[in-house]
Amino acid sequence: MVATIFRNLGPYVSAIKAAWGKTFVIFKGFCFLHITSTYVISAAVTSGPSMLPTMELRPNVFLMEKISTRFGKVSRGDIVVLRNPQDPRRFMTKRVVGLEGDSVTYISNPDNDDKFETIVVPKGGVWVEGDNKYISNDSRNFGPISYGLIQGKMFWKILPLNDIDLSGINDLKRSIRSCKLKFCNTIVFNF
Repeated sequence: MVATIFRNLGPYVSAIKAAWGKTFVIFKGFCFLHITSTYVISAAVTSGPSMLPTMELRPNVFLMEKISTRFGKVSRGDIVVLRNPQDPRRFMTKRVVGLEGDSVTYISNPDNDDKFETIVVPKGGVWVEGDNKYISNDSRNFGPISYGLIQGKMFWKILPLNDIDLSGINDLKRSIRSCKLKFCNTIVFNF
């Protein structure tokens, strides 16, 4: 019975082989995209007031590299994408202000500039803040975050087109070399 089916497919075998070959190439392409966007680089869309004036209220599209964060190469001043510690299904974009062991002094209430607090960032922790201190939900609210919540570092703004900054490519090269190998909404595109 099986032999009969294959004999009847005779004229279609070459078309089936060609279709299977194209399907396999497409499948490999999607696998490559998935691995690249999960472990190497992906796009992130940010919007919201917490990173003003660095990022506008309107949506901005950035490229985010994930290699350096996997090897612990985050520095003070880096803009990172992290999982929201209060709602892990959401992402946030913040600036790294302190690393483990750093003593961070911050204004606990931006409306009252008189009250400063100091904290030592614990081992495995990172202190992050939005650039807009008045409207940012950040480490001043939820404390230091675990390094494991960091998803990647922003390195190149690609949209809107009139704001493209090509200096990010040098930052990416530096990151890869060093590895040897009320909040801001962020959407991360992974395939």
